[in-house]
Amino acid sequence: MMFHLLPHMMKLVWKRKSRNLMVSLEILVAFVLVFGVAAVGARMAQLYRMPTGFQYQDVWSVRMRAPDLTDANYDSGRFDAYKRAVEAMPAVEKAAFSTFSPYRRQIQSNNFVPPGGGARVVTHMISASDDYAAVAGMRLAEGRWFGPQDDGAATVAVVIDQRLAQKVFPGGPALGRKFSDSEQEDKSPRTLKVVGVIEAFRSQGELMSPEPFMFVRFDAANSKDRVETMVIKVRPGTTRAFEADLNRRLKLVRNDISYEIAPLADLRHDILKESLIALIMFAVIALFMLLMVAFGLFGVLWQSTTLRIPEIGLRRAVGASASAIYGQIVAEQLLLSSGAMAVALVLLVQLPLTRAFGASLDWSVFGAATAISMALIYLLSLACSLYPGWRASRLSPTEALHYE
Repeated sequence: MMFHLLPHMMKLVWKRKSRNLMVSLEILVAFVLVFGVAAVGARMAQLYRMPTGFQYQDVWSVRMRAPDLTDANYDSGRFDAYKRAVEAMPAVEKAAFSTFSPYRRQIQSNNFVPPGGGARVVTHMISASDDYAAVAGMRLAEGRWFGPQDDGAATVAVVIDQRLAQKVFPGGPALGRKFSDSEQEDKSPRTLKVVGVIEAFRSQGELMSPEPFMFVRFDAANSKDRVETMVIKVRPGTTRAFEADLNRRLKLVRNDISYEIAPLADLRHDILKESLIALIMFAVIALFMLLMVAFGLFGVLWQSTTLRIPEIGLRRAVGASASAIYGQIVAEQLLLSSGAMAVALVLLVQLPLTRAFGASLDWSVFGAATAISMALIYLLSLACSLYPGWRASRLSPTEALHYE
């Protein structure tokens, strides 16, 4: 029955288009705001389910702040002393070094030249020591992690992720292949050799967008990379009291350096909290907008119902039931909301079509955000139309026809 009346209701909505214009614009803007929040939330949920490539449980980070960075980074004996001192502690299973630890707001990137030339590939990277994979609980899809067998080689051993492998070696195997991080005319080109491939690595954790990633072998005796972080795998059940013991042990190796010590679990909590704060602020703005739209819808529907009392009375006089009147008021509002959302979707669908936001707004994210946004707007429209519809359905034909 309701579908039979749909063309009639569309005519009624169209005839009152000037009165409905502002309400439709409010619904459109509210839909776009809700869509934005839902899209960010859906993307976060999508990212959270992706593998990070490492384990944070029972891993600690130590950032070494040296007054003389040159001495701090190039003193190979100091790194060996740190490793021996820390691994001698009963709570420690293994220690390694890297440019920075996971869950830090740090990024190091470089451009790399595919074999045979071509467009340079931008990738994130970390210099890491031989024990890093064991400390971080990383698994390789192919090959091996670098180690002592790479000492004295003419090439620098690297481990890359599958995303970088596809960009540098499209359509072919990456294991054992060589490439350069410098143009041929550069004075000191460095040749890199792929010894292993991992599935993925997202240094900033679960909410970081996947990017090509590479680990470069850090050899304290020969590397000149700036490495100022130690990552430590501790035994399960290690408490925060370990922090004080570790700091004292590190001070015995070198006392003029400050050490920032934290479990990766704490760093993970902090970075997730920072990411969610922005989403919550955006959601609060959208909520206030929805409340404004709700008040506007309710007021317009109330006024519209009052102006249509003679029309409603005539329908009741010719036999329309109270439920039919109720359904008409609610259905007209849902139809008005559908029109506003349809216009908004015509505009928003251009984003995944043109890939304006890349993988951040793919079709799965777009579909989830659309479904959530439409459901919320329909619920809002339904809630605002229930009382005016009930009020209209309660009018008796005699009362309505004598209304002035």
